Amino acid sequence: MQFEAPETVGAAVKLLAKASGTTRMLAGGTDVLVQLRSGTVEPKLIVDLKRIAELGKIAPEKGGFRVGATVPAAAIGENVKVRKMWPGVVEAANLIGSTQIQGRATLAGNLCNGSPAADSVPALIAASAVALIAGPKGRRKVPVEKIIVGPGKTSLKKGEIVTGIVLPARPARTGDAYLRFIPRSEMDIAVVGVGVCLTLDAKGVCTAARVSLGAVAPTPLLVKAAADALIGTKVDAAALAKMAKAASAACNPIDDKRGTKEFRVKVAGVLARRAAEKALKRARGN
Repeated sequence: MQFEAPETVGAAVKLLAKASGTTRMLAGGTDVLVQLRSGTVEPKLIVDLKRIAELGKIAPEKGGFRVGATVPAAAIGENVKVRKMWPGVVEAANLIGSTQIQGRATLAGNLCNGSPAADSVPALIAASAVALIAGPKGRRKVPVEKIIVGPGKTSLKKGEIVTGIVLPARPARTGDAYLRFIPRSEMDIAVVGVGVCLTLDAKGVCTAARVSLGAVAPTPLLVKAAADALIGTKVDAAALAKMAKAASAACNPIDDKRGTKEFRVKVAGVLARRAAEKALKRARGN
């Protein structure tokens, strides 16, 4: 196995583009190291990204923030400005493993691991976050919801890396929230995860919304029908009930030891409603 620790994005891209066989990138390492120890993967090349200075920063980006690929979840939670603008994303980041894990785990790594149950991904999708990608053909931007294409699979092409995640500027009277259900009180994989973001006008009518579900399909879902149920309403009981029904209808889950299909479908609707209520309070300034 070859291990490289380049100091520029360009050097990392060249290494990955020339490599043959299985490759892995090391941002925080909380997924990759476990996979190595268990023998799940046997990469011929590991590229450690932590020496690339630009990837380790949280920087302003057009009224929002650019979170570098190696910025740990703990640093996101400690950033007062990010926490104030996108509390739902911070809630999700704070649920990735234990406190110790959050000192290493990254949003980009959580995304690129390709897990349908990744906690940060539904929250990022709800927030309209965008992945910044560098590759042999240059740099591009891709909405987070288009990155994961199947369990453990992403849309990244050979030689490409996610250099960071852009959290956009938050419109006025906007609130977001993330909730999940797990069998234990802490440190477990989501049975269902829900991210909701909504925007109100001056009269309290919802003018925009995004609802995303995790762990209920082969990929995280952006559920337009659930968002449409809120838009044009004051997010009253009837609208919330319609949204919850749409969220449940979008599910295509599996049965496993953590939950049945029927359970996941029901919980998705319940959590979607609760997350929307939480986002609504934040949009109202509460």
